[in-house]
Amino acid sequence: MHHTAILFLELGGVILALGILGALALRVGISPIPLYLVAGLAFGTGGILPLATSEEFIATGAELGVILLLLTLGLEYNADELMTSLKSNAPSGLVDLILNAAPGVIAALLLGWGPVAAVAMGGVTYATSSGITAKVLSDLGWIGNRETPVVLSLLVFEDLTMALYLPILTALLAGVSLLSGALTVAIALATVTVVLVVALKFGDWIEKFVASPNSEVLLLKVIGLAMLVAGLAQQLQVSAAVGAFLVGIALSGELAHDARALLMPIRDLFAAVFFVFFGLQTDPAKIVPVLWLAAILAFVSMVTKLATGAFAARRAGIGKAGRVRAGIALIPRGEFNIVIAGLAVAAGAHPDLGPLAAAYVLILAAFGPLAARLTAPLVAALTKSAPATH
Repeated sequence: MHHTAILFLELGGVILALGILGALALRVGISPIPLYLVAGLAFGTGGILPLATSEEFIATGAELGVILLLLTLGLEYNADELMTSLKSNAPSGLVDLILNAAPGVIAALLLGWGPVAAVAMGGVTYATSSGITAKVLSDLGWIGNRETPVVLSLLVFEDLTMALYLPILTALLAGVSLLSGALTVAIALATVTVVLVVALKFGDWIEKFVASPNSEVLLLKVIGLAMLVAGLAQQLQVSAAVGAFLVGIALSGELAHDARALLMPIRDLFAAVFFVFFGLQTDPAKIVPVLWLAAILAFVSMVTKLATGAFAARRAGIGKAGRVRAGIALIPRGEFNIVIAGLAVAAGAHPDLGPLAAAYVLILAAFGPLAARLTAPLVAALTKSAPATH
């Protein structure tokens, strides 16, 4: 059969399967991310029906998916909000970082995986899935609650931490010398600082350049600018995803809202491809031996995120019910965790890191929203028993 025909058949089958899985996830009321990962496991090495032709094409789509994920996430915030949030919620953000990176770091060190894999695993267990958490807040009607700004501020802090963490991890994975690594991190910090300053001081100019009354032109400008900056960031040893995130931050107001609405369908398509690609790289047979460890890590991470949410909400003067909701909303893992694991796997950090991260995300991406739904009646009862602290 002709190469192009096989490519179209494989891509068509994968995308149609993703559509069916997405519909199933909507019906059951869970995030589709675990199902997309399972699809990748089924189509990858050691799966039921390994792909023969389209894996390279899917790999490129996966990279674009990461860029679009971070671009749309950046569009949620502007530079002023980021700086304000960083100042007011730094103590809670630091508690979040310490409590939730520690399980991954400790596990990797106890397993003898080495310091580089430990740094990668710290990132895997640290970051909450912004996308899944936002959906949980919306689906359960928690958007207007007093604890929601606290949750969102923690997510912003995590995103900023990732902007600094990813260049450091990239340098470590590349195995560069101490001097070269320090230079790489310095360049990364300088790049992030410059982009934030430009966003603060010249955001109006950027918006005037990008703005257009025509949806097609606006979409082309935003994606083109994001990809250019992502490529430049990659050249400067900063993650391409972070570059796209900073482009999103530089755009604000009505323009950011319009751009995000246009980007969402494209983002969702390529984000799904990204999760599938990560699954393609993971042999299902290798997940079974690390499943027990993934379950332990998932349980510990649920406890540490509950503690993080309770601490942050308590600092904001929010009552018990709000503290519980804040902690539950922070449980899901997803996009950033897989991005980090993908970088580590590509660099050959440790052969078990990919399967462990896949199992870990599968558990928490599925259980996080489910836990929120199951505990919602209990939290509501707690709220009624203590109306003054809602």
